[in-house]
Amino acid sequence: MYEEFYGLKEKPFSKTPDPRFLYHSAKHAEALARLQHAVEEQDIVLLTGEIGSGKTTLSRAFIDSLDASYRPLLIINPRLSPSQLLRTVALRLGMDDAARLRHGILEGINARLYGLYEEGKRPVIIIDEAQLIPGKATFEELRLLTNFQLDDRNLLSIVLIGQTELRDRLNRRPYQALRQRIGMQYHLGPLDAGETAFYVQYRLRVAGREAPLFDEQALALLYEHSGGIPRRINILAANALVEGFGREAAMIDADIMESVVKDGA
Repeated sequence: MYEEFYGLKEKPFSKTPDPRFLYHSAKHAEALARLQHAVEEQDIVLLTGEIGSGKTTLSRAFIDSLDASYRPLLIINPRLSPSQLLRTVALRLGMDDAARLRHGILEGINARLYGLYEEGKRPVIIIDEAQLIPGKATFEELRLLTNFQLDDRNLLSIVLIGQTELRDRLNRRPYQALRQRIGMQYHLGPLDAGETAFYVQYRLRVAGREAPLFDEQALALLYEHSGGIPRRINILAANALVEGFGREAAMIDADIMESVVKDGA
C-alpha cells in the first residue's frame, strides 16, 4: 500500500512484537540488561509496565539475546491453575510423559532440571501477561519451583512480565513469600519527547527508509497524543502513513497528524 510510495520494504509500525523493531531507549536498554543479569544469577525477576509500553517486544528481544546455554520456556497464556502450570512447564521441558499426580510431576521436573544442569543448560521460565495468573495458588506453585536448587545455585530462573497491576498485586501481604524471592524488578515507563522521535526514525530505518518522514511538528503532536507509549505511537504513526499516502504527501506534517488524531478521538 504506502510502503512503496514512502520507500519502505515493510510496515514500520506493525502491532506484532518483532524484536528487530525494539528501540533501545535508555529505559528499554536498562530493562533488557536487568533481565539478562537476573537470569545469569538464576533469580526471579519482575518486569512491569503500562499497557503498550513494549514489554512483549522486549521479552522477544531478551529471548533472542540468550546464548545456547539457556533453555527459554515461554508461556504466553498464564490463565492456569497450579496443576496446569506444572504440566505446562513439564511440556516445555520436553516431558511428554509427565505424571498425572502433582508429586509425580514435581519429581519429574526436578529430575529434568538436574539433567539440564548436567548438560550445561539453564532453563528460563518466561511468563508474559503474568497479571492474568488467576490466583495466589498458581503464584505459590511458581515460588515452589525455585526450591529446585543445588547448594550453590538455583536450577532455573523465572521472568514475570505484566502490567502495573501485577506489581501492585505482588506487594500485597499474601504474596510476601514470593516477593521475597524476587531478586530484581524494573518498571518500564513511557518514552519522552526526544525518545519518541528517535523511536519513529529507528523503526522507519529498520523498515528500509533512512530519510526523515515525519516533520518536527508532526512528531511533537505524536508524542503529545501518544503519551510516549509505543503501542499508541505505532497506531497513530501507521494511520498517519495511510493518510499521507492518500494525500500523496511527501512528508507527514502537523496537518496530517491532527487529522489522524481527530479521526481517532
